[in-house]
Amino acid sequence: MNNQPDHFALFGLPPRFELDSDALDAAYKLVQAKVHPDRFAAGSAAERRIAMQWAARANEAMRTLRSPTRRAAYLCELNGTTIDAESNTSMPPAFLTQQLEWREALDEARHAPTPVPLATLAEQAAQARRSLHAGLADALDRDGDFALAATLVRQLMFVDKLCDEIAAAAAVDAWEPAPPRAA
Repeated sequence: MNNQPDHFALFGLPPRFELDSDALDAAYKLVQAKVHPDRFAAGSAAERRIAMQWAARANEAMRTLRSPTRRAAYLCELNGTTIDAESNTSMPPAFLTQQLEWREALDEARHAPTPVPLATLAEQAAQARRSLHAGLADALDRDGDFALAATLVRQLMFVDKLCDEIAAAAAVDAWEPAPPRAA
């Protein structure tokens, strides 16, 4: 990377996948209190610009570390392993099969008369997400296996997208127009 501290160092946190969210929030508030541009409103143009750059950097670091998927990808990259999600689409065959089953189930659930199949699919995806988080914690924090972690991150990216699509489909299923008002 460059000569600036990494996101973990910026907040004084250990570079780990398993992260205490309360400690992250507290560290973020501390950094923002020091670099927030409002503190430098009376400063020179250069001081205001630097404060704005540090505040933006703190915001980006927070977005990255708050998201388990982004945090895992960042840890891989810090350790020299790129995710290459756009170009490296190789996945274990069992996961590819599962992807197809989930996609078919989502399509069926979108057209089902009741949201029950969607709830089942949502739970399956949530369980897959929990399992991937546990695998990432082992690969990153315990084993230092960044190649495995990169594969798990790519899988998690798919599961995250699936969860978003399930939530969007559920929101459509939950929406019902209001009954017409009596005149």
